[in-house]
Amino acid sequence: MTTPHSNLELAEIEAIARAAHADQRDKAGRPYTEHLAAVADGVRAGGGSDDQIAAAWLHDAVEDGVLPEEWLVGAALPQQVKDMVLAVTRREGEDLSAYTRRILATPGALLVKESDLAHNADPARLAVLEPATRTRLTEKYAHVRRLLGLTPGESPTERSIQANTAKD
Repeated sequence: MTTPHSNLELAEIEAIARAAHADQRDKAGRPYTEHLAAVADGVRAGGGSDDQIAAAWLHDAVEDGVLPEEWLVGAALPQQVKDMVLAVTRREGEDLSAYTRRILATPGALLVKESDLAHNADPARLAVLEPATRTRLTEKYAHVRRLLGLTPGESPTERSIQANTAKD
């Protein structure tokens, strides 16, 4: 039996994600790493764990093809991080309802996806896109939020505050 390797630190995971996506741009032409940082910050602000923040940094790596799934499977990461990344990785041709069910069934994945959607649907980010693209994406993100049972316009931080208030 082999001795397990120690898990990567959060700073190392961030560096891996930044390097993997270094040449990528978002739909508005901005460095894609800005999106990753925003999603990770949203997860952190929403009360996410270090595992969820790690998954946020890696959430698009497999889907975008910048890191192969084999890398993820073999990486020195907690299984929960790998599970969350794979849960939010939409497969080509995958049915949207199957995709959202997988996210809901995977512990921790909902906050990662919620933060991703919040940044993707940021009006300032969408404002620089062509009107047809902006409308299509706005509708797409709203539909996914509905399938995930998320309140329109509610941020992960607002949801976290409401959940904590309900516990008191």
